Amino acid sequence: MLTPQARAALDAMAGEMPVTHPSFDIEADRAAARKLAARQPKEPVAVVRDVDADGVPCRLYVPEGADGVVVLLHGGGFVFHDVDVYDAAARRLANRSGLAVLSVDYRRPPEHRFPAAPDDVDTALAWLARHAAEEGLEGSVSVLGDSAGANLALVAALRNPGRFAAVVLIYPFLDPEADYESYRTEAHGMDASEGEWYWRQYAASDADRSHPDLAPLRSDRLHTLPPTLVVTGEHDPLRDEGERLVGELAELGVDVVGTRYLGQVHGFWRHFQVFPQAEPLTRQVAGFLRTHL
Repeated sequence: MLTPQARAALDAMAGEMPVTHPSFDIEADRAAARKLAARQPKEPVAVVRDVDADGVPCRLYVPEGADGVVVLLHGGGFVFHDVDVYDAAARRLANRSGLAVLSVDYRRPPEHRFPAAPDDVDTALAWLARHAAEEGLEGSVSVLGDSAGANLALVAALRNPGRFAAVVLIYPFLDPEADYESYRTEAHGMDASEGEWYWRQYAASDADRSHPDLAPLRSDRLHTLPPTLVVTGEHDPLRDEGERLVGELAELGVDVVGTRYLGQVHGFWRHFQVFPQAEPLTRQVAGFLRTHL
């Protein structure tokens, strides 16, 4: 059963033009998201500044006494959002966890298709490894992403085995095949055709759709993952692929925790002013990250 807040959010979205509509304007949608994000309340963090990670724009948040770093990879179907849209979420994550947050502004399709985004994440990670001491970012490094950002976070961990102390994947967008029951029973806010639209923007070719750096459920390195938290929403079309990942990791012996948030739809973590469950989820994530420092 949907929570009242989730139902109200879906009702508010009902009149919006879907991404699959021929008149849909990607740039206008990006601008609208930035405008909306600019009106969100922003928690103060001791240090907030933009950094150039070898050509990849990032924003660094350092709370007082930070003793580790979490790399944040934003969602948005690979196509939408940026560090400005995720500014409020990054601040809350830094303050709740006591960790520095490096929010990565990776390149997006359709202007920059796969593998631009995961390559940018690798570039930012290499910059962090070289500059951690001078930036005051000593300590363990973890990675977190939501939706498409969770895909990138998982790929980063698979590309860089042993690099992260923990991985957090919030309603991950993992499988371009989308052959899951939840796409049929929980098509709230996004259906299979819209999911396919995002994959078409991201993949540079049909062959890319089976590449494990794009479709990480195909990876033969899943067993290399560090402790991993996977969060799903009960009424999210992506629910089943996230929970499939949990099952596979458990069978492989990975230290994995899977949490399904009942009554929730896709995207609830970032919209803390709408969904009261966003705060307990952020605190759960913070606790998981601190457990694995």
